[in-house]
Amino acid sequence: MKECFDQMSEGHAEEHRLEIENRIRNLFWTISGDYTLDVRPDVKAFARSRFAALYDAMKQGAFSRYFDSEELALYIMKKTYLSAEEKPLLELAQLCVDEAVYPKMAEERPGTDDIRRKAFADILDQEEAALNRTFFGQVKAFVMMNYLERETEQMPDVARQTAKEIGSLKHAQNTQDIINKIEKIYNTIFDRKFEQQHRDLEAVLNVSPMALESAAWQDCLTDEQMEEIIRKYLSGLGKDMMSLTIRDQRPKKRVRLTEFGREEEEAPGIEDEASMQKVQEYVALNYGKNYLSPLEQERRRNRLCTGIHANCMLHDTDGILHDPIKKNNQYRFWQLQFEKNKMYYYSNSRVIKRNIKTLADTLKKALVMRSQEDICRSASGQLAAARLWKLGRTEDEKLFDKRVLSGSSEFAVDILLDSSGSQAVRQSQVASQGYMISEALSIVGIPHRVVSYCTFWNHTILHRFRDYDDKREKNERIFEFRASGDNRDGLAVRAAYDSMLERPETHKILILLSDGKPCDISIRHPGLKRPADYTEETAVKDTALEVRRARAFGISVLGIFAGNYEDTAAEKKIFGKDFAYVRDISNFSHIVGTYLRRQLEEE
Repeated sequence: MKECFDQMSEGHAEEHRLEIENRIRNLFWTISGDYTLDVRPDVKAFARSRFAALYDAMKQGAFSRYFDSEELALYIMKKTYLSAEEKPLLELAQLCVDEAVYPKMAEERPGTDDIRRKAFADILDQEEAALNRTFFGQVKAFVMMNYLERETEQMPDVARQTAKEIGSLKHAQNTQDIINKIEKIYNTIFDRKFEQQHRDLEAVLNVSPMALESAAWQDCLTDEQMEEIIRKYLSGLGKDMMSLTIRDQRPKKRVRLTEFGREEEEAPGIEDEASMQKVQEYVALNYGKNYLSPLEQERRRNRLCTGIHANCMLHDTDGILHDPIKKNNQYRFWQLQFEKNKMYYYSNSRVIKRNIKTLADTLKKALVMRSQEDICRSASGQLAAARLWKLGRTEDEKLFDKRVLSGSSEFAVDILLDSSGSQAVRQSQVASQGYMISEALSIVGIPHRVVSYCTFWNHTILHRFRDYDDKREKNERIFEFRASGDNRDGLAVRAAYDSMLERPETHKILILLSDGKPCDISIRHPGLKRPADYTEETAVKDTALEVRRARAFGISVLGIFAGNYEDTAAEKKIFGKDFAYVRDISNFSHIVGTYLRRQLEEE
């Protein structure tokens, strides 16, 4: 049978499928040392090159033994979700995996070197021309030719340098070492703008499972179906990472996930009603129903989703915990985060309650000052006997005293909480900050609304925790705060001041708690128009523009910043002098109270 395996057509391979699959499985299980692992032998690849298929199985087994295939596949999936090109990313991963596992296999199994040589020779004989069409294909060809001691002088210097960089992985100790190397090479050699446009490795690894599940958008699938899709996708990636062969030389389009696996993205087309309806249903499934009527939603979108926010949608909801379509996994995730936020509050209740009292006292004093009466001279009012001598002797007609209030005490406040994924590390702190402001405003009787915002696909989610005239008990809902997705700060600010202008109060204040990183990298879905990417300077300028527009309408805007100090430059561009950097929650009431008191006094 060995001779038959050396040269075999696909038809012949199909006849011996069972024997081939058993041989590959046994090799994989022997090297991995774990007979419970699932492996799916590629009989067609075996027909093209017996040694390449066997070497792939050996690598897959060794990688499962020494590293974590799912961790690496999940990184690649998240990187692709943030618009990395999947094909070159996989080609790079294949090279890095090979370099990391080969020394470990060769040390334990002397026959590894012979199989690797024959596998490389087969691949070069069959695919050398195809390899040279892509950059990482050239790197792959150089690695193989160098290993086989063939002539490599024609190879570009950058391919040599990249191969040398990959070669350092022979000392890799864990999967994170491999991920770090892939990230470095991809961002510095293949796509130098990726980190600037789509954030760093930490942001890639922080992409939430819910965001990955969003690729299954076209059907309102059950949680179990979505989990199965992700599992199949990761399984396919794991297999692709182990194979050094090239199955399809045509450039791939960006992929989407379906219930049946990966599919190529359809060509950009026009927006269709059926697709929009499915997306809206899916958004409601994960965030709660929209409390506005379809007509109100359409009018609001036409009014606000313009310019850089064209093709965006707004989803106004009271949250999945209060108006769910069904109690799915997302419902349970929100419940869990609510409990975590409450636990943080209980653990810090003494500090938080002291902040609330201090802030409320500050606001009370400012409002008392506004409600005090001043006496001024007037042409009408109560006659002042001491000025009667002026009658007929001077032209001064102000012989009366008139009592006037220092200023109107009619105020309305909006509190916007950035709930994008970058806030995930401080969800409980943000919820407590919003709660402190809301409690203080409730104590002094100032109408206010608390809303969080994030972006999911082309939808900006506006989660209303309490409305202006709600009772104080509603403040508890702020602990339902949960971070996920991206954020279009400019659109959220525009939506906030648009509705604030309808309030009857004379004076209005908008408070925005954010991390100073507006960012929304839109993913296009078949049947929907794709919004413009919202990143870096473009996003900062747009948010700053909307803040200035709000101020032009007479709305005072304060930015409260809780991120890293190095990011305060963006906050200064957005809010000017009216922003507060909160380093410590114990100082929160003083910082916020100082600003609000100044606004109340200046008004």
